[in-house]
Amino acid sequence: MKRLEDESKPNHERWLLTYSDMITLLLIFFIVMYTISNINATKFAQIASSLSKTFTGTDYVIGQYSGSSFVQGNSGDKNSLGEIEKQLKVFIKENNLQGMVTSYIDERGLVISMQDSLLFDLGSADVHPEEKDVLIKIGNMLKTLPNHIRVEGFTDDLPIHNSKFDSNWELSVIRATNVVKILVNEVGIEPQRISAVGYGEYRPVVPNDSEEHRRLNRRVDIVIMNTEYNKWEPKSQ
Repeated sequence: MKRLEDESKPNHERWLLTYSDMITLLLIFFIVMYTISNINATKFAQIASSLSKTFTGTDYVIGQYSGSSFVQGNSGDKNSLGEIEKQLKVFIKENNLQGMVTSYIDERGLVISMQDSLLFDLGSADVHPEEKDVLIKIGNMLKTLPNHIRVEGFTDDLPIHNSKFDSNWELSVIRATNVVKILVNEVGIEPQRISAVGYGEYRPVVPNDSEEHRRLNRRVDIVIMNTEYNKWEPKSQ
């Protein structure tokens, strides 16, 4: 009889069950949040991009600015540069410029590489008048793009010292500058989005161990930068 009376009394400690359930759920919640915060960023970006393509048809990447956590990727930028590269390849083939002009896309953007012998005499920075038309036609393909453009001059490692240039650096800079002048003055590319850079002998694509390799290193590259690099360019007033 006493046992029945004990069981009929209300259990004032049942709240502990609810409390322990809540603590367990909170523990699970914080474990999940900790796991998410330590997820591999690359894999997370791949998942986000894949889901975005599935539902919206556009690429998204993890943002690096103070707005939303995700920003639209540069798939449109890559498509534009890809179309320009297709036009260039047709132009190169139609004008028998294979081996003299090449193009490729890397992490910076679209690179149009021209052998120095196409545009210059050895040791000179003056653009051949008869080849200037090639440069102008290439420039017209780039004129409507919003991207910044870098014209980069390169030489081989043979020392130069003549009445005009004391070093390969000077030669490479003046060559790049003369190409910029044509693209600005005769093509009409806005001067605020184009720059000239000279690397001299210090950025070879192959070792300078033969005449053929030196020929490959003597070049001028026109680099159409991905628009994501625009933020690093100095702002004009």
